[in-house]
Amino acid sequence: MFTKFKKSELFTIIVVIFLIFISEYIYLVEGNFEKAIFIGLWPPTIVGLLIFFNLKLKK
Repeated sequence: MFTKFKKSELFTIIVVIFLIFISEYIYLVEGNFEKAIFIGLWPPTIVGLLIFFNLKLKK
């Protein structure tokens, strides 16, 4: 299943998942809502850039 992905794509997905957990930790444990939202906005941006670059490289 994961053989279709490049190592860089797998690394990016791992980083995105890690950032989501960090954001949840900051929100639930530390109670710093603004910092959690700021960090929580990075995963969709990173995934969007990954999709954009993959589409550009395939053309």
